[in-house]
Amino acid sequence: MNPIQEYFYRIEEPARSTLLFLRKKILESDQENITETLSFGLPFFKYKKKMLCYLYYSKKHKKHYISFYHGDRLDAPELMQEGRKKFKILLIDMEEDLPVPFILELINEVKKLIRA
Repeated sequence: MNPIQEYFYRIEEPARSTLLFLRKKILESDQENITETLSFGLPFFKYKKKMLCYLYYSKKHKKHYISFYHGDRLDAPELMQEGRKKFKILLIDMEEDLPVPFILELINEVKKLIRA
C-alpha cells in the first residue's frame, strides 16, 4: 500500500468508507487537474499543483473534516474558521448523508479563487 492508502486504512469504519467515498468524489470532480498527495501526514488535494483542500480529524469536535484553502474568502455559514488564517473547515457527520453537491460547489469556488 502507498502512504495515502495507509492513512485511510488506519481509520476505523464507518469513517473509513465515508472518507474514501469523499476522496473518490473529489478526485473524480476534475480528473485532469486535481491530484492527491500526502503532506504533513495528511491527504491533500491539489488543483494544478496548488493547495485545494485536505482531510483531517478534529480532536476538539471528535469528527473528521474537510479543510478548504482560501476558506477565509468562502462565504458559507456551515464552514468554521476557528483561528485559522487561510482555511475553513466543514465537519463531517458520519451519521448523516454527505453533502456531496455542497462540497463540490465549495471545491469549485476554491478553484476559481486559485485561477484568479
